[in-house]
Amino acid sequence: MADSKREIERKYELPERPDHAEPPDTDAGPAGQDAEGASVLPDLTRARGVATARDHGVQDLDAVYYDTPGLRLYADALTLRHRTGGDDAGWHLKFPVAAGIRDEIRAPLSETLPPELAGLVRSRVRDAELIPVVRLRTARAVTVLLDADGAPLAEVAVDTVRARRLPGTGREPAATTWTEVEVELADGADPAVLDAVEKKLRKAGLRPSTAASKLGRALATGGRAAGAGPPAAPVTAGDHVLGYLRDQVTAIVAQDPAVRRDLPDSVHQLRVATRRLRSAFRTYRTVLDRAVTDPVGEELKWLAAELGVDRDHEVLSERLAARVDAVPGTLLLGPVRARLRIWTAGGRTGSRARTVAVLDSERYLTLLATLDALLAAPPLRPGAAKAPEKALPERINRAYDRLAARIEAAFALPRGPERDLALHNARKAAKRARYAAEAATPALGKPAKRFVRRIKAVQTLLGDHQDSVVAREVLRDLAVRAHAAGESAFAWGLLYGQEEALADRRERELPQVWAEASEPALRARLGR
Repeated sequence: MADSKREIERKYELPERPDHAEPPDTDAGPAGQDAEGASVLPDLTRARGVATARDHGVQDLDAVYYDTPGLRLYADALTLRHRTGGDDAGWHLKFPVAAGIRDEIRAPLSETLPPELAGLVRSRVRDAELIPVVRLRTARAVTVLLDADGAPLAEVAVDTVRARRLPGTGREPAATTWTEVEVELADGADPAVLDAVEKKLRKAGLRPSTAASKLGRALATGGRAAGAGPPAAPVTAGDHVLGYLRDQVTAIVAQDPAVRRDLPDSVHQLRVATRRLRSAFRTYRTVLDRAVTDPVGEELKWLAAELGVDRDHEVLSERLAARVDAVPGTLLLGPVRARLRIWTAGGRTGSRARTVAVLDSERYLTLLATLDALLAAPPLRPGAAKAPEKALPERINRAYDRLAARIEAAFALPRGPERDLALHNARKAAKRARYAAEAATPALGKPAKRFVRRIKAVQTLLGDHQDSVVAREVLRDLAVRAHAAGESAFAWGLLYGQEEALADRRERELPQVWAEASEPALRARLGR
């Protein structure tokens, strides 16, 4: 079984120590020393908060890093390695979280990549082969820094590294060697200790590493795959729409492993990216040929619906749990919490298994490949060449007009199921209008941001109303089950009434929120 560890560390280079084309024997001294045999580290017990430094000896590590021939993992700052030696030998997969912070997923040693890790890289690897790209042999001298109570603060490693690029990536095999220092924060320790240690290291002449990882230094690139670079600044309406599409495809690929790891909000973020893509296809039909994008949109609709099984259950579970927690204990008659836990667990188990199966399906992988192909050769229409300040507001306002028509239609209906459905349809239109403005925000600036804020307020209110409608259906079902089991249904009826009252409040709030979102001046600034 794979396990996860949050890694917070900083890396440092020795002063004036260039890499060598070939690693001569004199390039570095024994582990923990430079080429002249001097200790690499200053006295770190003088760093604030550090009481003692305990020598943990030297570890010999041998790691082979794997990637696709095109270095797809490395392009996204992921590293996958098979390492022997040390106390954590095995397969390691690292995901970037923030500067100096990575999540490391570990699996036991085996000849082939464990299925758990293979799934986590599938959205990037697809059907490409994973091959060894770099071998690193490291002599690691470890020192553990402790506070006055003997609790670990950080692990300092002086790494003498011999790296060799392997054939298969289109680059010449090459070898290099260097010495670097890693300082990794101990679990639960105050991150301020990293600043204190860095101060001492800098004073001793060490500097933060210019490479984010040993793999990056071995590959000797600027942190991205060869041939990749920042996209050109957008000029036309088509440039802006395509930039928005790329962002959503990137989000799908990045959220895929997060969903598999069951990280908070990951299903929601993946689902939102699919909806934004589909919405952009439909809204910007003067920019992209719908004959090409409509079939892709249908596949995105399928994916969003499949993801919704998991996400909708998660949202409902959290909502109902919060409602139960707010009820005084004297009114929770019967095993209310136990029944809710059973309902939550039952739905969650089935929906999560289904979600992972979708991400493992050929249909999903084909969709990812189709999106890549569409971005590589976009089906642009003549409107794509227009100036963004002229072409984009027109499409935003069309989306707004659709929303306005649905809001007015809902206002005309009496309260009840038919109006609930009309408000739900208005919510969908609000999302589309909001996404249309989000895509145009880099081009239109503050007016688009203001429009997004106002429309988001409408969407949020309508979303809360719809969540209440769905919650009442579940509460009624739970009440029926409780009654059939001989339990009191009082608490479920109480919660039903609370949801009904909340929906009523949202309907009464809607006219004012909509009035603010439909001010003529708001759209006039967009270019209407």
